[in-house]
Amino acid sequence: MSADDTRSGTPDVPGAPSAGEPTVEEPVEPRPPLPPKPDQAAPAPLSATGRGPQDDSGPVRAQDGAYLTNAQGTRLPDSDHSLKAGPRGPVLLQDHHLREKITHFDHERIPERVVHARGAAAHGVFESYGAGAGLSKAGFLAAGARTPVFVRFSTVLGSRGSADTVRDTRGFATKFYTGEGVFDLVGNNIPVFFIQDAVKFPDVVHAAKPHPDREIPQAQSAHDTFWDFVSLHTEATHHTLWNMSDRGIPRSYRTMEGFGIHTFRLVAPDGSTSLVKWHWKPKLGVHSLTWDEAQLIGGTDPDYHRRDLYDAIEAGAYPQWELGVQVMPDTPEQTFQGIDLLDPTKIVPEELAPVQPLGLMTLHANPTNFFAEVEQVAFHPGHLVPGIDVTDDPLLAGRLFSYLDTQITRLGGPNFAQIPINRTHAPVNDMLRDGFHQDAVHPGTAPYKPNSLDGGCPFFAGADEHAFVEHPQPVPASRKVREAPASFDDHFSQARIFWASMTPVEQEHIINAYSFELGKCTEPAVRERTLRVLARIDARLCAQVADGLGLPAPEPEGGELTDPEPSPALSQLGRDWPVAGRTVGILTGPGTDPAALDAVRRAALAADLVPLVVAPTGGDPAEVQRSFATARSTEFDAVLLAGAPAPAPDATPARDARAAGPHTVLDPRLALLLDETWRHAKAIGGWGDAREALTAAGLPADGPGVVLGTDPVQVLREVTDLLAGHRVWDRFPPPTAQIPPPVTA
Repeated sequence: MSADDTRSGTPDVPGAPSAGEPTVEEPVEPRPPLPPKPDQAAPAPLSATGRGPQDDSGPVRAQDGAYLTNAQGTRLPDSDHSLKAGPRGPVLLQDHHLREKITHFDHERIPERVVHARGAAAHGVFESYGAGAGLSKAGFLAAGARTPVFVRFSTVLGSRGSADTVRDTRGFATKFYTGEGVFDLVGNNIPVFFIQDAVKFPDVVHAAKPHPDREIPQAQSAHDTFWDFVSLHTEATHHTLWNMSDRGIPRSYRTMEGFGIHTFRLVAPDGSTSLVKWHWKPKLGVHSLTWDEAQLIGGTDPDYHRRDLYDAIEAGAYPQWELGVQVMPDTPEQTFQGIDLLDPTKIVPEELAPVQPLGLMTLHANPTNFFAEVEQVAFHPGHLVPGIDVTDDPLLAGRLFSYLDTQITRLGGPNFAQIPINRTHAPVNDMLRDGFHQDAVHPGTAPYKPNSLDGGCPFFAGADEHAFVEHPQPVPASRKVREAPASFDDHFSQARIFWASMTPVEQEHIINAYSFELGKCTEPAVRERTLRVLARIDARLCAQVADGLGLPAPEPEGGELTDPEPSPALSQLGRDWPVAGRTVGILTGPGTDPAALDAVRRAALAADLVPLVVAPTGGDPAEVQRSFATARSTEFDAVLLAGAPAPAPDATPARDARAAGPHTVLDPRLALLLDETWRHAKAIGGWGDAREALTAAGLPADGPGVVLGTDPVQVLREVTDLLAGHRVWDRFPPPTAQIPPPVTA
């Protein structure tokens, strides 16, 4: 598959038998366990305190290094003073070292995530381009640096047993195992958040979770409490609009953007600083499901996203993202082009601050044990390394407190950093002792500073020894208040920019999403109040949703709306993208020419596509991956018809309800599959009797996105060209405008 795939024995398609040669009969003779599959990897074999197996200078469980560090191996310059707003000022909530040290002490004497419970993760590597070396002294951004990573994707609202394809925000959390300690970039696939201050986080989560009386609906926002909250708390408007867009139902984790949400401060080697926003850009482009498709998948394959991720890695179609930053001057006002950079409900349009690529992340190995790795991985925005610091974003301040506190309860104590998947790759000498699940065997008699009994060890590190030193950002004279700056009061201007930046197709999807979600609400007041919010975004959006609800559209408060300047970068459409890793279903029957089928499969593999053969019945998994009974349109990005496969012997309604369709020359289950493929705007190709098959399915053989020919390989090439645009959007033009032609990326 991928050119850099050097693993021996890697299967071309997922689901091939393992290399361990298991026997049909139950083994009775003792033997070692079967080897792992070639697509799997385990956490690096480091000790609980960051020492590698090649280090034979002492017990591997002993702490190491001459300098005092935090639990992540980041060196510390001081452990006698809390971080304060001046020598006599109040202690700052962002002091993650104080929080870690005291919290660990509090828990020395010795459940599912509240949010982001449903997730999947993989191992990989981040390779730096070196472009960030002038922005930050962080070692993993140096030219040529290769850093192991572990990335977890997740939904927010649902429980561990919920479906993958619900409309929801997705988590995108990356753990960098750097030589200077762990750096966690904990973000989402949406660049803004529902709230501006962490004190509101319990409110938005309680509102979005299932109703407390019935514990339904699960893993979705289409209910009264969510819409009651976001229509009253209008700072949520911008995020809600993103959630109602196609971003809320991504096609795959592999085609999902990631954002750090907050503004961070980078410290350069010369001490200069800049303010940045983090971006992950998928190499495959940003693509989404259709709403009908998402609902079908929720019933037929609730594990769709995790299966897609793991199958792609197993097939060698490694997902890749570029890490980039938007760079803004670090001014005392912490604003840019009139945008408050401390407001997590605001973006900086890429047209104002282009995203500068810093490096490439490749996910190349699946977990070996889901619980040990995916469930026990612990992220925290306070896991920082020298060269990266936080800002005064009030939502980020609360996250610095909450994440650490959550891990202690969820992972059974303060030693969660010693779980293998969480272990730093830097030496640790943190003087943290005892507590639940303590894996380190500590030497010495003086776990305190200062001491003489242990020779004064460990010692403090200075900046020249790569200690993490908070940037001495000036704190203006002020007073204690529970207020927000006036700039935080603007809840609608950026929502209007987002709406104006959508293509007509995307706008139609947003209208449908609001109509569906609000149609699930039972309280008329919630619907009417939300329409008032929509009226302040766009008159057409409000009118169309109101029409779908059978309600009058209200006038916008504050008079006529001004037309914003669109940001084309916010749209997912209008470009051509790489097709690597896309799945093509090949529908075959007894009369399919084996030579033609083999040629198409080889051509698909050469194009880095994943071909899955669908036959009347199962068989050798290396030759047939799906049967008519197990295949569904939703797992394919495009479909090829190798003729007109006749009904299989099991095509009886008594056995398979999908076979209850009209009996024609085509298997009725394939007719349904083709109908769904057509409705979901996917490309269809075919040769031989494919035209008859489309006619039997009631579809136009000459319609948009349908490629018929006599040469199967040429048909595949033309379908591949259509795949570059993700879907055939001009098959169903919106009523307001036509689709613009794609622009080559």
